Amino acid sequence: MDQVEKKRQAAAAALGFIKPHTVLGVGTGSTVNCLIDLLPGVRNRLEALVASSQATEERLRGLDFRVRELSQVADPDLYIDGADEANQHFQLIKGGGGALTREKILAGAAGKFICIIDDSKWVRQLGRFPLPIEVIPMAQSFVARQLVKAGGQPVLRAGFVTDNGNHILDVHNLDIRNPADMETRFNQIPGVVTVGIFANRPADVILMAEDSGLRTLERE
Repeated sequence: MDQVEKKRQAAAAALGFIKPHTVLGVGTGSTVNCLIDLLPGVRNRLEALVASSQATEERLRGLDFRVRELSQVADPDLYIDGADEANQHFQLIKGGGGALTREKILAGAAGKFICIIDDSKWVRQLGRFPLPIEVIPMAQSFVARQLVKAGGQPVLRAGFVTDNGNHILDVHNLDIRNPADMETRFNQIPGVVTVGIFANRPADVILMAEDSGLRTLERE
């Protein structure tokens, strides 16, 4: 099974968690795009949709969905998104698509957070994928120096501006042995908007497509 088919399989499995009258938060990325393409089939179960990025909102509107602001709806019953990395503790690295701040807001607001991935994203320790950190432009150099002191190698994501008007530093070579602690410490650096570690609010369910089929992992 190729990676594209795995993404489709994980996305299709997530549809089973969408119950009638669901307020759904929709993530960003290639796996989520597979989910969005399937959402018309469960349109009658959806009370409202909230998007984590302008790209996701445009894709949903292209399928004739009305997209609401988070402030216009009750907290989402469900948030479905992908990840750049996931581990056995349901902790994630996200932000490869640059939407990490809005993704983290929706994950925090949602009653249940479902992560859909293919098995290439499964790791024993987070950090092989460079850690995205959204920063206010004024603070970019200052934040980068603090990240170097922490042992990382920050690289500005060239030519990229987030939906919030900020920049992304992709931090290489971090030793992320305690994701929750690192998330908290980096979040406290002045000028950091969001860190792409999702550990203090991990996923509740991981749907992972493998060559042998789909694995459903649920956090206790």
